[in-house]
Amino acid sequence: MKKSQIILFAVSLILTGIIYAIVIGNKKTESKEVKGEETVKYIPVQIIKNESRSLKTNSYGQITPYTELDIAFEIQGKLEKGSQVLKPGSKFGFNDLLYKVDSEEMFFTLSARKAQLSNLLINILADIELDYPEEFEKWNSFVEEINPLSFLPDFPEMKSEKEKMFFTSKGVLAEYLNIKGIEARMSKYLFLAPFNGYVVDVYAEPGSIINPGGRIARIANLDNMEVKLPVSIELYDKFKEKGAVKFLNADNELIGTGSIIRTANTINQSTQSIDVYYSIKPEKGITLLSNQYVTAEIDNMISESMCVVPSIAVKKNEVYLLKNEQLYKKSISIIGSKQDSLFINGLNDQDTLLLEFNKPNKKIKKYIGIERQ
Repeated sequence: MKKSQIILFAVSLILTGIIYAIVIGNKKTESKEVKGEETVKYIPVQIIKNESRSLKTNSYGQITPYTELDIAFEIQGKLEKGSQVLKPGSKFGFNDLLYKVDSEEMFFTLSARKAQLSNLLINILADIELDYPEEFEKWNSFVEEINPLSFLPDFPEMKSEKEKMFFTSKGVLAEYLNIKGIEARMSKYLFLAPFNGYVVDVYAEPGSIINPGGRIARIANLDNMEVKLPVSIELYDKFKEKGAVKFLNADNELIGTGSIIRTANTINQSTQSIDVYYSIKPEKGITLLSNQYVTAEIDNMISESMCVVPSIAVKKNEVYLLKNEQLYKKSISIIGSKQDSLFINGLNDQDTLLLEFNKPNKKIKKYIGIERQ
């Protein structure tokens, strides 16, 4: 081999060694840097400061009638209007005649039966005067009070067993009870309003032939309304303790007040809250509307020492605290909420709170907190 070739080979070998050494050195440096990144992590934190606060807590619900019912009749016949023609939205008062069923045939039958009873008593008045002279005036007055166009008067009191047997044997008592039964059936031809209310919907119009149990209309109570509010499990006991609430409309104006009527015994699966039902009494000059959405507000419901933290710092009533460059889990209690923040207690002043709930990474040996203002 020529001397020049040997020299060239030696130079190439030296250069290759130098380049290899540089590459290996860079890899070690990079490895150290990555290792350093894995062992130290900077995290956003908050220094806890507890303060005594009075919270205003809100919940949202919808006004609904306390009572809604369907109008139906137990008899068959031709439907007739009552004191007014009812349409959805029509209002009515307590004891107003809402509907009636044509009862002309029943009315004439009832009148004829009353006339028969009157004739039956007239035919035995002579016997009554002879056998029961002291009771004659009582029975004579009863006969005079019977009017085919009116309800029967009360049956006179029979003071002796002999008197009872006499009127029973003559068929008077049986006829009287039969007529009272027809009168009771006559009441089924009328539907009187059980409360002040309004018509929700109408299913049959006057002139229709109705069947027993068929729906005629649906009505709702105007005097008694209620609001169903979903209440979080954490605040349920507080709501029960406070009891009363204020109701605001969409413009944040006071429209009424209320108190707890009843509470559900189960958790609402869709909201994971407890349904609490409140009465609602309108303010003077305010008209409450069915299905109106309202905000229920409780002032000064909670007054105790607490701190405000971001909601993302809490998960399942737990938070992470930074102490001695390590993260520790701690349980807390949620008192209330507002937008993206939670009111909690269970932390001490000067505790260092991790602002974003994340499990510690085993590769991280040291956490350094950066306080977020």
